[in-house]
Amino acid sequence: MSSRIVGLIPQLIFSPTASGDGKSRFMRVAVVPAKKVRGTVRRLREHPRAFGLGAAGVLKQGNQVACIDWGIARSSHPAGGARLHGVQMESLPGMPLISIITATYNAAEHLPKVIKSVREQTYGNAEWIVVDGASTDRTLDILRQNEDVIDYWVSEPDKGIYDAWNKGLQLARGQWICFLGADDFLWNGDVIEKAARVLVSANPPFRVVYGRVMLIGPTGAHLHAVGEAWTPALKRRFRQLMSIPHPGTFHHISLFQDKGGFDAAYRISGDYELLLRELVEHDALFIPELVTAGMTVNGLSSTPQNMLRSLKEVRQAQKKNGISWLGPAYVSAYARAWIRDRLWGWVGETAARRFLDMGRRVMGKPPYWTKT
Repeated sequence: MSSRIVGLIPQLIFSPTASGDGKSRFMRVAVVPAKKVRGTVRRLREHPRAFGLGAAGVLKQGNQVACIDWGIARSSHPAGGARLHGVQMESLPGMPLISIITATYNAAEHLPKVIKSVREQTYGNAEWIVVDGASTDRTLDILRQNEDVIDYWVSEPDKGIYDAWNKGLQLARGQWICFLGADDFLWNGDVIEKAARVLVSANPPFRVVYGRVMLIGPTGAHLHAVGEAWTPALKRRFRQLMSIPHPGTFHHISLFQDKGGFDAAYRISGDYELLLRELVEHDALFIPELVTAGMTVNGLSSTPQNMLRSLKEVRQAQKKNGISWLGPAYVSAYARAWIRDRLWGWVGETAARRFLDMGRRVMGKPPYWTKT
């Protein structure tokens, strides 16, 4: 069973039982306080093998949950990975287990690059969880071909990326967790190792640790790195806008235990809403010398229409977390996105992108719009 669940079990009873075919099997019964497992009950029912169980039955009565393992593997959805071959990962003294979670859907074109970046990691105590949304392309074939580097993968319909990430959280065993897009990749082979040197002593007090992220254009060109030190000024700005590059940001497991998972009602800014719950009151830790990931920025994600949608969700997240006033940074960002949207309509996308990059050059900034 998951080390996290095992740590919560007040009693573990092993008793022999007879199966229908007359063979003797062992049954494990774990009684767990229901408030400790929350959504894990559903995940145990659906994916017992991910938790080291066989054909598990999960019974909830009153304030307790009983997890029963009959020692026979089964799953209602395609699944695989090293866990199903007996590989079990856990945090070790001085080497916290770090979970990487990736959500995929018809990602066959991009998966080889992220797989390569995970395979090249030099840190010896990391696990990779892939939650696929029932892809219809070659995604599952690629996952099956790389099960030596994937600790657990499952393919089933989901309600979007934040729903998939929540499923990944229920499957992860790490002390620290990061989320990597299917078209993103870890920047180099020692990213996790460098991060682990900081993470081992970061909590307490920090539950969010981040570095910088390199923006990558559709052709693979390196645009520029984003991410800056956590200061009182950045904390104030974070209350108005997403100011942390989320790919490769490391979250301590206690953040999710205390604050819950992602709100799956969001489509673009659910990561901001989650971090806002934590960082309204607490601080994050910045690792200045660390570029965690390369994040692909394509034409669709960089359109003013999507930026406006994202900013509307940012405003919803602020209201949800008790921020009723509109800050100047948010107003400025929304005004710029609105102007870009009007410019797109007036002169067309190509001319608008060129015009916007002319303005960036005047301000001494590198081109962005014509590169995405």
